[in-house]
Amino acid sequence: MNMAQGSIEECRYYLILASDLGYSNTEQLSANLDEVSRMLDAYASRLLSPVS
Repeated sequence: MNMAQGSIEECRYYLILASDLGYSNTEQLSANLDEVSRMLDAYASRLLSPVS
């Protein structure tokens, strides 16, 4: 999960770079990346929570 979160942050960096360089409008990709990040956080929280 830590590697996946690191990969998400790496993708976020490259989207910012692509946007700054004017290669593309990365707004939708950034929104998708945010959603994936939230899903990973929820998954990790669920796995790490105690069983009730």
